Amino acid sequence: MKKEVEVIIIGAGSAGLYALSQVRKGTDDYLLINSGPYGTTCARVGCMPSKSLIRISEYYHDRLDFEKSGIKHSDALEVSIPDVLQRVRDQRDFLVNQNINHSITRLGDKVLTGKAEFIDANTLKVGDDEIRAKKIIIATGSSPVFDPAWEAFKEHILTTDELFEQKDLPPTLGVLGLGVIGLELGQALSRLGIKVTAVHSQEFIGGLSDPDVNKVMIELCKKEFDIWLGARAQLSKVGDKIKIKSADREVFVDKVLVSIGRKPNLDALKLENLGVDLDKRGMPNFDPHTMQIEDLPIYFAGDVNADRPLLHEAADEGRIAGYNVVHTQKTFKRKVPLAVVFTDPNIAFVGKDYKDIKDDDNVFIGSYNFQNQGRAMLMNKNVGIVNLYVQKSDAKLLGAQIAVPGGEYLAHHIAWAMEHELTVYDMLQLPFYHPTLEEGLYMLLLDCIKKIGIKKDGIVEVPFLESDNSK
Repeated sequence: MKKEVEVIIIGAGSAGLYALSQVRKGTDDYLLINSGPYGTTCARVGCMPSKSLIRISEYYHDRLDFEKSGIKHSDALEVSIPDVLQRVRDQRDFLVNQNINHSITRLGDKVLTGKAEFIDANTLKVGDDEIRAKKIIIATGSSPVFDPAWEAFKEHILTTDELFEQKDLPPTLGVLGLGVIGLELGQALSRLGIKVTAVHSQEFIGGLSDPDVNKVMIELCKKEFDIWLGARAQLSKVGDKIKIKSADREVFVDKVLVSIGRKPNLDALKLENLGVDLDKRGMPNFDPHTMQIEDLPIYFAGDVNADRPLLHEAADEGRIAGYNVVHTQKTFKRKVPLAVVFTDPNIAFVGKDYKDIKDDDNVFIGSYNFQNQGRAMLMNKNVGIVNLYVQKSDAKLLGAQIAVPGGEYLAHHIAWAMEHELTVYDMLQLPFYHPTLEEGLYMLLLDCIKKIGIKKDGIVEVPFLESDNSK
């Protein structure tokens, strides 16, 4: 069957659905094509079920503070992993069915299930159907990286696609990769009583690049589970176990959670038929401010473009692509980069990466250690450090790397300040309530003031209140 529509969206994940929200404002002549299960990566196997698991692990981990806080008999508590996993699935399924599948069902015949491949820049083949469109949005997402060499013992290998479907988990688990996903889940599973050994080929964990923050986070995590850094892992099956070997270390575990990255879902699309150059990853060149692939009527949104693989970024990219396929094209300003790792303490990133500022003579680093932060002490969580990157010439904020309790909130405050181009002085004029974790941000700003070095009579001047000359 041959068919023509104005707009095609390939992929019903976050980017695709946000694109659809804009497309529907401009036309009713569209088609949403999706292969595989419906429901976004975030809702099905990503941020939502993982955060449910993390929260439960935090409940159980808190028992370690009970005795010194006057709460007795914490040693009588036990965790049921099958019940934990069922709770995670229940919460996950509610979100998928309530927020996503219901929306898909309402689209009726405007949804087509199947794998799409390009015939040319305006034509797709889906099964026996050939569909032409004036504009096409690619939003096919990403999948966990899996080494084909592991096929021989695949029953012992888990990715996030399988983890939350398990009815139970074994007493020992290897975690391969300590990026964002591996670090979050490795800590959570360890806190639930599973013996975790994590192997990471790099010296930096959780996506960190700031050496001070990385050092603190490694020290904290090593108190909870085994971490091997700096060498690749080799897996082999020995009896009913998996042997993990890394450098001169080895361990036998029941299963391995593989979290060594995600790859864009490009292989089935046949992008070579678009007539544009592809890089060594099979990726076309695109404009992140319009989402357009070169000068083609094709737009590239969400995890599939591997630029900013986060839900809020996928949402923005979907909206940009959706707007541009039904309106005169616009170039959109992208928001300040913001990312959070939901470990304890939170890791967070705002703005420029440490690697981008470390050799810049016009940048200094403000720093604050939470060891003596009042609210954190009351919460028995007074650990971690936050580093803020500031431009010397005008005291504007450039970025931050964070590993502190409540880091997700501090990161938002810093990102919002950067979005409005505030300086350190501007931020110090804002209210800070006592006692809160946000006071740690206030102390961080004071450290920045000291390092800026503006003095009067040998004393560092700290802004107090702006005068009101209107009266």
